[in-house]
Amino acid sequence: MIDLGISKLAMIGAVALIVIGPEKLPRVARTVGTLIGKAQRYVSDVKAEVSRSMELDELKKMKETVESAAKDVSQSMQTNAADFEKTWAEATSVASEPSSDYQITLPEAVPEYRHPKKNWRLKQGAMPNWFKARAGVRTKALSGAARVARFRPTKFN
Repeated sequence: MIDLGISKLAMIGAVALIVIGPEKLPRVARTVGTLIGKAQRYVSDVKAEVSRSMELDELKKMKETVESAAKDVSQSMQTNAADFEKTWAEATSVASEPSSDYQITLPEAVPEYRHPKKNWRLKQGAMPNWFKARAGVRTKALSGAARVARFRPTKFN
C-alpha cells in the first residue's frame, strides 16, 4: 500500500491549497471525505458479501454431510429391521411347533384396576377447628340467602 506519512500529507495539503485556492479547499476536502467514506463502505460491503458466500458454501457442505449421515442411518435401520423380522419369524415358527424342549407359558391375567376409595372428607377433617378459626377457613357452607341475612347491615333508629 502507499505509505503516507505526516510530511507527505502536509505537502499534499500545501499543493492543494495553492492549486485549488483557499475559498474552494473546504468544499473539496468535504467532497473527498465523502468519496473516501463511500469507498470504505463499498469495500466493507464486498467483504461482507464474500464472507456470506463462504459461510453459505460451508453450510452446503455441512448439509451434504448431514444428509449422507441420515442416509447411512436409514440404511442401517432397514437392515436391522430386516434382521429383526428374520429372527422374529424364526422365533415364532419355533414357538408354533409343539416340542418338548420349549414350554410356552402365558402371563397371568392382569387384575382389574380398583380405586383406593380414600375418604377425602377424613383428610379435610384432620385440621383442628381452632386452627381453622385462626386461619379464617370456613367450616360450614352458607347458602346465598343465609350469607345475605348474616351480613345485612342493621337499621339504626
